[in-house]
Amino acid sequence: MRKTQLLLALAAIGFAGSASATNGYFAHGVGVKSQSMGGAGIAFAEDGFGIGANPATLSQAKQGYAVGLSLFGPDRSVNTAGVTPGTAPATVGTAGTHDGNRKDVFFIPEIAYVKHASNGLSYGVAVYGNGGMNADYNKAIYDTGTDKTFTNMEQLFISPTIAKKLNDQHTIAASLNFVHQTFEAGGLDMFAQYTSSATFAPGAVNLVPGAGFNPFGYTGGGVDPGNHGKDSSNGVGIKLGWTGNFSSTVTAGAFYQPETKMTKFKKYKDLFAEDGGFNIPATFGVGLAVKATPNTLIAFDVVHIAYGDIKSLANVNNHNAFDTKLGASDGKGFGWDDMTVFKLGAQHQLDDKTTLRAGWNYAKQPIATDQLDFNLLAPAVVENHLTFGATRKLNKDSEVSVNLMHAFNNKVTGTQTAGTGTYYINALEMSQNSIGVQYSSQF
Repeated sequence: MRKTQLLLALAAIGFAGSASATNGYFAHGVGVKSQSMGGAGIAFAEDGFGIGANPATLSQAKQGYAVGLSLFGPDRSVNTAGVTPGTAPATVGTAGTHDGNRKDVFFIPEIAYVKHASNGLSYGVAVYGNGGMNADYNKAIYDTGTDKTFTNMEQLFISPTIAKKLNDQHTIAASLNFVHQTFEAGGLDMFAQYTSSATFAPGAVNLVPGAGFNPFGYTGGGVDPGNHGKDSSNGVGIKLGWTGNFSSTVTAGAFYQPETKMTKFKKYKDLFAEDGGFNIPATFGVGLAVKATPNTLIAFDVVHIAYGDIKSLANVNNHNAFDTKLGASDGKGFGWDDMTVFKLGAQHQLDDKTTLRAGWNYAKQPIATDQLDFNLLAPAVVENHLTFGATRKLNKDSEVSVNLMHAFNNKVTGTQTAGTGTYYINALEMSQNSIGVQYSSQF
């Protein structure tokens, strides 16, 4: 028990430097083994990290603990350009291509623990980074801004779980998710004109190229929605799961996680809709695991993430609508849509000591092409991921696993309008790489 408490503390401390984004802002999988199989794991798991995909896989997991660490490296950039002089400001953002890689490597720790008891009961806990988003341009991107433009959001899940085998075929389970998230952003002072205390003088329209964005006669006031330091938010949610063995070679699984209500980011009540609201979206999914041969397993998952139900993410950012204020219930947001994720993985036991894995993960990125402005802060546009991994047994009770993930570069180009027409073109671009290592011990 003392060892478990120590590992939980170490993971929580390590979380302070972590951030990730692959499927929107969610991680593509939890645990090195699942991550090396494209994130698949709803119907199959070998360790307690399966809790992150489906709590019912706890009954399959080997009793013991696992400790993992991933190095996540996103490469993100944005391109801004002006339009015809005399019709709008030359740029709403500093013209050119800007990389958001001032911080380019993130450390993501995670731990899991599994204990099997009598009467078909299993207990466990997983501590992991559910996701995050980060961009740091080390300069002012928006043309009227004076501070460097950056954002950082991190999300930690601590998920104690209980699973019950109803019989040899079916298992049900539930996790209680204790969620802690942090957020910080800066370089957003241009958007003070969209806050509730901003003032306007009709007719005082500025369309002079290079003089700043002021097509509606903004005269002053408002609150800088950024530059308020790090803020935190907490919440408690649940995750329900089921697995069913339909034969000795076919297992199915399903899970449902309702929306998790979070306390508000009070320091950023003039940025996020609903006075700083940022709930965790509902997710649900189904999966299938098939033993194609005695040594080869194929897993396939489909997961839906309801980003479109979270107003701070889903509300559109319409520059022409100054009556929709930042921080209001209908306030401007990131314009994200729901996301459906497809995860395919394979595992092959090469010999008594070595297991190989590979996978693919795909989801259409959630950002509409007319919603690129705020998403300079979170250019989460990757779609295709390729993964590889392996496990090597050290002895009968312990093993080491590794994984590699590459998210292929994706570029999204679009336009937004203000005043008399289109005022700039944005291109968001991102690719990602990740390497992870995990040590597991059985008892």
